[in-house]
Amino acid sequence: MKKLLTLSLVLGCSNLAYAETNTLQLQDVFNLEYANQIDITEDGKTVYFVRNRMDIKTDRKVGNIWSVDYETKQMQPLTSGVHMDYSPVLSPDGQRLAFISTRDGSSQIYIKWLKTGAMAKISNLTASPRAITWSPDSNQLIFSMFVPSATSAPVSLPGKPKGATWAEPAKFIDDVYYRSDGGGYTQKGFSQLFSIDANGGNAKQLTHDEFDNAGDVSFSNDGKSFYFSANRHTNNQLKPTNSEIYQLELATQNITKVTDRNGPDEQPKVSPDGRYLAYTGYDDKRTNYENAQLYIRDLKTGNTTSLTPDFDRSVGQIKWSANSKGIYFSYADKGQTALAYQPRSGKRKIITTKIGSVAFGRPYSGGDFDVSEDGEVAFTLADIQRPADIATIKRGKAQRLTTLNADALGDKALAKVEEIWIKSSHDELPIQGWIAYPPEFDSSKKYPLILEIHGGPVANYGPHFSAEIQLFAAKGNVVLYMNPRGSDSYGKEFAQTIHHNYPSNDFDDLMTGVDALIAKGFIDESKLFVTGGSGGGVLTAWIVGHTDRFAAAVVAKPVINWISFVLTADFYPFFADYWFPGKPWDHIEHYMKRSPISYVGNVKTPTMLLTGESDYRTPISETEQFYQALKLQGVDTAMVRIPNASHGITARPSNLMTKVAYIQWWFDKHTK
Repeated sequence: MKKLLTLSLVLGCSNLAYAETNTLQLQDVFNLEYANQIDITEDGKTVYFVRNRMDIKTDRKVGNIWSVDYETKQMQPLTSGVHMDYSPVLSPDGQRLAFISTRDGSSQIYIKWLKTGAMAKISNLTASPRAITWSPDSNQLIFSMFVPSATSAPVSLPGKPKGATWAEPAKFIDDVYYRSDGGGYTQKGFSQLFSIDANGGNAKQLTHDEFDNAGDVSFSNDGKSFYFSANRHTNNQLKPTNSEIYQLELATQNITKVTDRNGPDEQPKVSPDGRYLAYTGYDDKRTNYENAQLYIRDLKTGNTTSLTPDFDRSVGQIKWSANSKGIYFSYADKGQTALAYQPRSGKRKIITTKIGSVAFGRPYSGGDFDVSEDGEVAFTLADIQRPADIATIKRGKAQRLTTLNADALGDKALAKVEEIWIKSSHDELPIQGWIAYPPEFDSSKKYPLILEIHGGPVANYGPHFSAEIQLFAAKGNVVLYMNPRGSDSYGKEFAQTIHHNYPSNDFDDLMTGVDALIAKGFIDESKLFVTGGSGGGVLTAWIVGHTDRFAAAVVAKPVINWISFVLTADFYPFFADYWFPGKPWDHIEHYMKRSPISYVGNVKTPTMLLTGESDYRTPISETEQFYQALKLQGVDTAMVRIPNASHGITARPSNLMTKVAYIQWWFDKHTK
């Protein structure tokens, strides 16, 4: 009997150990990889990309540049090391690959000679370069870089004796934008455009004015000028979306305005034949959302037309076809990223709807693509159970080229994810969502439900891999995530339902989704939980102020008080002008009606808050307000502060683990 008992205990422990290793665990985050930043050769035979992985020793994402062969699917590293290599760009002659690397401790430009394998650093810059672009003759590169302005304090203190130790001098600030999320308190200065010889040398500054001259650059065919996007208006600080397309002549450094309207004009792309300029933009109507349209300008006649006037989606990344007859562009549609081909005249064609997100924390849409001279498409592949891989489409046939996570996830029992559509109890508006089921789900049993809400609020979730969703499901939860009204990828009207009206009936959309899952019969109604970050944190705080049906809630990086948010957030001119009818002091009642703090007296739900201490997008003061208000109300609450973390809490892998672990702990703590 003793032997049988011992054997059963051993088997029990063995089964438990297998269950723990067979489902996704927190530490598995460090094993995940994903591909992004694609560049395909003109012959379509090779795809270059950044292979991102998580380094467990430094707790950082690292990236190296790899290639994959279309025919053999053979992968090869072009770079290696525990650092970031990114922004790979092939030279027009196909002989070299330029990229940016942090391998020597700062971000610098490197060149890889593809035939010989030689590699060299060609820059010695004082700040990080971005948006590197080759000239048509492959002889030089254009990039943007921050250049600090010479400043001096307006006050200097007299009387300091030699050798005395006084307090650190005061910091004088008079800029509109004086701090940025992820960047901290900013230095005075502007992003300027530079050129550098592709064989190395000193970078030459091309712009010298007090504007941020950044963004994508596109050369004219003769290489004598290039186009770029910038907001060079005198009121650019307070009207941050009003950018134009400009042309810069290299010989004279003369800058000419090409577009002129109120609204963003971005992504200038000269057609291969040099005749047309494509770009994206829209007329600014001070709404919370507008569809970016695709425009082309005839550079000979100056005539400009929109190719997507009736297309009720926002145009994303764009690229000309080699014959200049049309443009490929990506767009978000119902939580997925699609790629279309739009002729200069004629009907557009959908190429694929399978472009995958290049993030893996939460299931946001997005992704990268590139097109060869013959129209072969390379893209990041969507897979609900895998982070992004590389795939191609040739002659209409899609093919996966990489399986980056075969080792990390191949033996894991992952959550099955199923699409769901419901009609909102408010007005029957169709709302899309997804259900993630725990591994070995049994519909005859009862499960806890976690409602996980996306941020934005104008953003979208979709059928994409999510480490956070998978980790919650691995703990035995059914997870529901949705795109309530205000999400993009469903057209302008759907997104604008929350214009000056957020939060509002998005609450009804989410509750209808919860009710729909309960009606399926496998949800334990005593174990309903809710969480969300940023805009999802706003809605979570709103939910606990309007219902006590949830057993517990976790409010991540929220806005609690719209007045204090507008007056402390980093991008405050935009928030005040586009999210509200006017300044806070002119519309106090409107601001407070939409603020979760106004309903804190109704909260009974145990509510934990979780925010990065260096968050300047939704500053931690918002979290502290709600925490202290809940304490005054006697509500069971706690506050989790993530040191040195910005709004993107999960930028470091261990912080993603921390976030998920604390949320699950809070829910477990309040499980009846």
